[in-house]
Amino acid sequence: MSSRPRAAWPLVAVFTAGYLAAYLLPTLVARLSTHLGLSAAQAGLVGSALLLSSACAGFSLAGRVEVYGLQRPARIGLLLAVAGYGCAALTASVPLVVMGAMIGGFGSGTATAVAAAGIAAQRDPHRTSSLGLLSVSATAGVLYLTMPHLGGGHRLPFAAIALVAVLVWPATARLGGSAATGAGTPASVRLPHRRSGLVLAGGMLVWSMAQNALWGVSSRIGVVQAGLSEVTVGAVFAAALGAGLLGVMGAGVLGARLGRAVPIGLGTVIIAASIVLSSSAGGLGSFAGGEITWNTVYPVVLSYLIGLAAALDVRGRWAVLAGSASSVGVACGPVLGSVLSEVAGYPVMGLILGAVTLLVAAPVTAVALHTGGRPLVPGSVRRRGGAPAALLAATTGTLSGAVPKLGSPEQAVTEISVPALRRRRLGRNAFRTAGPSGAGGQSNAYASTSDR
Repeated sequence: MSSRPRAAWPLVAVFTAGYLAAYLLPTLVARLSTHLGLSAAQAGLVGSALLLSSACAGFSLAGRVEVYGLQRPARIGLLLAVAGYGCAALTASVPLVVMGAMIGGFGSGTATAVAAAGIAAQRDPHRTSSLGLLSVSATAGVLYLTMPHLGGGHRLPFAAIALVAVLVWPATARLGGSAATGAGTPASVRLPHRRSGLVLAGGMLVWSMAQNALWGVSSRIGVVQAGLSEVTVGAVFAAALGAGLLGVMGAGVLGARLGRAVPIGLGTVIIAASIVLSSSAGGLGSFAGGEITWNTVYPVVLSYLIGLAAALDVRGRWAVLAGSASSVGVACGPVLGSVLSEVAGYPVMGLILGAVTLLVAAPVTAVALHTGGRPLVPGSVRRRGGAPAALLAATTGTLSGAVPKLGSPEQAVTEISVPALRRRRLGRNAFRTAGPSGAGGQSNAYASTSDR
């Protein structure tokens, strides 16, 4: 697959179709409970079944997307999403709704796995994942603004997800049938960074479970505890997702200038505080403040986590595996949130989820420190007594690509030892700079003026 910037938008479209169901989870759970007569725990279980099916698709496709190519599994996933969610929208039978949700969830997971593998092959995975989160947040925000005014019971959210999958279908023609692996990348059977990848996948599972435990019951917190109407809650969610757009845009502009550890660690601390505030809300101000702050920072941290997983393996295997582990956490979230809220109440649930979020921040941040590299900013790479190399390249006409861009991970420097006897024989004038040499104009990596 081409890694040129213009090849990113089809991946962003498929990513949007795959992630949308998780973003619409609160309204799905709330409407299943209200319009199908399910209890809160039963409605949460249906949402969990949908997301577990999505995770199963990701685990099944991990390492296989490059075999099948991007186009075919993406189209299969979109077809399953349209069929499954369409079936759930057209019936009021609970067993058929559950079956349709699971089929649609498998399609969403397939589309997400394809997008994750393709994003890992991009030159800038963090930028592409940020664009994907930006797109899905905007789409979900529009739906949260419009659906409360349209009614439709449980049918409308399922129909909306199916419609988005239909609209994304033409973008699959631009994915091509080639593998996601970048050109010239040697195939490797063994997963690189296995320990770091396992820690990251486990951390994303717990992290996502804590986030979606709150997200799955946020609508009921607003209606039952804060005393808000469904229209007001929908407006708060739309505002929160709009703030999330700003957060993702800021993360895209910031890029890798601060590395990944700082945004992941600091952002997770802010998320934990927002969870506590939102779950203890007693009115519009505290509920909106907690939800907006949380949804502003959540996609920022998620974009860095996705970028970190993609950086561990250019073939996208850790991106798919970590994303699938995250889907398992997302799937368990609604059930966990429903059970905790019914047993202990919303405020205690928030304290528990906030503590869990803080605990998982440490190992995930450690992975970012260990594998993310240091940011390349002005002053981080210098000649002896000279100016930063990246700035020198910008002012001396250096060929593009010869020096890493600002914000790129700093490259490792390897020292080469020279025997003492050899050092005595060679002087400073024994070398000259690389360049065209001789009548033939051939370029040498180095040239020595001393006799061998």
